[in-house]
Amino acid sequence: MSQIKTTSWVYKFLFLGLVWGSSFLLIALGLETLSPTGIAFWRTAIGALTLLAVLLVARIPFVRGWLTWFKIWIAGLFMSAIPAVLFGYAEQHLTSALASIINASTPIFTVIAIMIAFRAEKPKREVVIGLLIGLGGVFVVLGIWNGFGTNEPLAIGALILAVSCYGIGSPFLRRYVEPLKLKPEAAVFGQVFTSALTLLPFYLVGSLTTGSFTVGPVTFTAVLAMLSLGILGTGIAYVVYYKLLAQVGSAIGSAVTYMSPIVGVILGVLLLGETITWNEPVGAAIVLLGAAFAQGRFSRNRQK
Repeated sequence: MSQIKTTSWVYKFLFLGLVWGSSFLLIALGLETLSPTGIAFWRTAIGALTLLAVLLVARIPFVRGWLTWFKIWIAGLFMSAIPAVLFGYAEQHLTSALASIINASTPIFTVIAIMIAFRAEKPKREVVIGLLIGLGGVFVVLGIWNGFGTNEPLAIGALILAVSCYGIGSPFLRRYVEPLKLKPEAAVFGQVFTSALTLLPFYLVGSLTTGSFTVGPVTFTAVLAMLSLGILGTGIAYVVYYKLLAQVGSAIGSAVTYMSPIVGVILGVLLLGETITWNEPVGAAIVLLGAAFAQGRFSRNRQK
């Protein structure tokens, strides 16, 4: 591989790790102004507008057919709408650092979903080992020996439910959406667009009950956070991710998951003044180890 090509994919990899890792900080900043539903709506709406511009400029055809739109809507619920609300709710009570660490367990919950609802074959031994290691890591992160400690149980439940949604959404996409052979940009646009439409009435109802579209003063920081979260994290990042996968394959591309919690913890500590306990980074390392096992990264027969 030439130096130019190597540099090209490294830049993409670092961009995705920084953008997705910083999303937990951006959610925390957005909560200064918006409710969790408001954050979910605006990030998907802004992301949809960003991807719409990409489709129009690149002249990529839109998704067609009611059945196709229905499948994409379901995928959007699990990959965008529901997790976005849950992460917003959780970060009202927990640190962004903890949210980023729990998010790193997504591959573990994906394996669980595949084993329960999408199983096509008997799980391999390394998958089961990775699953057990990863779940053990989650327990360490939460400090389960202390109960939930000072953490709000409902917020912890929201985080677990959010990553469970990702766990369901990923295999759903592979089974029901990927066979449709859609352009990735068009498929992601459909997901975030239908998510924004689904969230809109819930956002409006909440706004009507509070008499405002916001729950706090509109600050420049919150506005900038939502624009960044929508344009970069929910829009452009997906386009870059699919280009990365096409360039280096899924083995390297999917490893960006391991960078996100590192970025999330560092930003939370440095910019929000959050504190972490010893068990959180230790548990995060165990979670990432389990995810690596479950994804077959230690298998001698691993393929790209």
